[in-house]
Amino acid sequence: MAARLAKLQVMTTAHLRQEWRRVMDGEPRSYNRAWMYKRLAWAIQAKEYGGLSARAQARLEELLPYAEMWMPLGKRGLQGPPPAPSGAGGPAPGTVITRRYKNATVTVLVRDDNRFEYSGAVYPSLTAVAKAVTGCHWNGHHFFGLTAARKRA
Repeated sequence: MAARLAKLQVMTTAHLRQEWRRVMDGEPRSYNRAWMYKRLAWAIQAKEYGGLSARAQARLEELLPYAEMWMPLGKRGLQGPPPAPSGAGGPAPGTVITRRYKNATVTVLVRDDNRFEYSGAVYPSLTAVAKAVTGCHWNGHHFFGLTAARKRA
């Protein structure tokens, strides 16, 4: 096994793609050499030694919704919104957030799916709502006054 993994480590990107097609029976989603090497090495070892245990797989399924919230696409990249972890620090579902902005009252409802409803539209974050209201980027929690005041020394 060590010799096979050592061969992978010195392969060119083109050779890694060929190996990927052979081992994974498909195309890699990225041609980044380091990315392909790591995933191929894992797949080869998993085929040889059996992959994740049932206990590890169950733990992975339990943690997956929390990990997906921090992925680059965030909640937009998911089929459905993941549950918010307890103590996430955001406003609770059902909360109505209001703020005066340019002589108008902005009212936002926190939905049960951890998204935000404003003026008949649904937004994935308070930041998106703040951008819709102002036309420019704001930190949503800051715009709506939800950040804790810093203690002065």
